[in-house]
Amino acid sequence: YHRLLSAPRRGSHVMILYHGTNITFETIDLLKSKPNKDFGQGFYLTTDKNQAIEMAKAKIDQQGQGKVIVYTYEFDDNLLNDSSLKVKTFDNYTEEWALFILANRNNFSSTPVHDYDIVIGPIADDRVGLQLRRYMDDIIDMETLIKKLTYMKGMTIQYFFGSISSISKLIKT
Repeated sequence: YHRLLSAPRRGSHVMILYHGTNITFETIDLLKSKPNKDFGQGFYLTTDKNQAIEMAKAKIDQQGQGKVIVYTYEFDDNLLNDSSLKVKTFDNYTEEWALFILANRNNFSSTPVHDYDIVIGPIADDRVGLQLRRYMDDIIDMETLIKKLTYMKGMTIQYFFGSISSISKLIKT
């Protein structure tokens, strides 16, 4: 019944998104999401199934328990242009992206840095995190930071869903 109501419209563009974890869950609970992530506290997905598997393995390593679980969701990407959702997209490593990530990672208040429903942009992996720390410690400047990030191979895009309204648009398959 829920699937029929949520079925993508004819002519829509359905994206397949994956979420890798080490625990099972029925519903997405944003309160269980960890704060201080790249785009803030929210539900993170990727279009790359292998990336989701790697994220699940990383959680097992961090927590020392669980098994690799990958959830699959459908999302109508026409909704990215829907005026009911506030969407931010970073197409590449830019100064704006770096400052956005720094603000989210360094936000220790209960108030989010931004009010976007969905944020799409590159993942700041361990190598990126190292460069961000070097910038924060005044070892490199912003221009060098962006240059170092731009030349790294294998940029992976992440999809952040940070509101109930955006989560409701994901169809679990």
